[in-house]
Amino acid sequence: MNHQSDQYYIQQVLEGEANAFSTLVERYQNLVYTVVYRMIRNKEEAEEVAQDTFIKAYKSLSNYRGEAKFSTWLYTIAYRKSLDAIKKNKRFVSTELIEEISEGEVGIVDNALSYLQDKERKQIISDSILKLPEEEAAIVTLYYFEEKSVKEIKEIVGLTEDNIKIKLYRSRKKLYSILKYHVSPEINTNNGRAI
Repeated sequence: MNHQSDQYYIQQVLEGEANAFSTLVERYQNLVYTVVYRMIRNKEEAEEVAQDTFIKAYKSLSNYRGEAKFSTWLYTIAYRKSLDAIKKNKRFVSTELIEEISEGEVGIVDNALSYLQDKERKQIISDSILKLPEEEAAIVTLYYFEEKSVKEIKEIVGLTEDNIKIKLYRSRKKLYSILKYHVSPEINTNNGRAI
């Protein structure tokens, strides 16, 4: 695996070495696809939007000024391309009615999740994120899975830091509410207490 910085490959591309961009694609393709898929919720369409993201990034690379990390700039393109696809299809993904969950129940859900196999836990969390509204799913993915800071997410989605913090808080509670139903057998096997 190549350990050169993103800036190294960007400079190579700008100097005419177009193949250097493939290293950036390899480095970020899974992460971009994850953000896009969690917003669009359709595998084929997400693949297309992820590909469009890299095409747009390649064509716009000379406009990248390095003020933000390359990954932040790339996620911004992916986020906007996803919003465009959602608007273009005039498709509104219905989300289930999500009940409020108390902080005590959050702990119970956490404990129950800890007993699931790692692969099963990741799948349940991933499926649950898809039930959040598109923007919230993207913010949760960027913050918890891509480990972007609130400031970086602000640059990507164009909301204020306070709005992002509020959305993260609300999304976390919604996510736990959704997860509660996935892990209810683990919760219920111990008479309502987490195992």
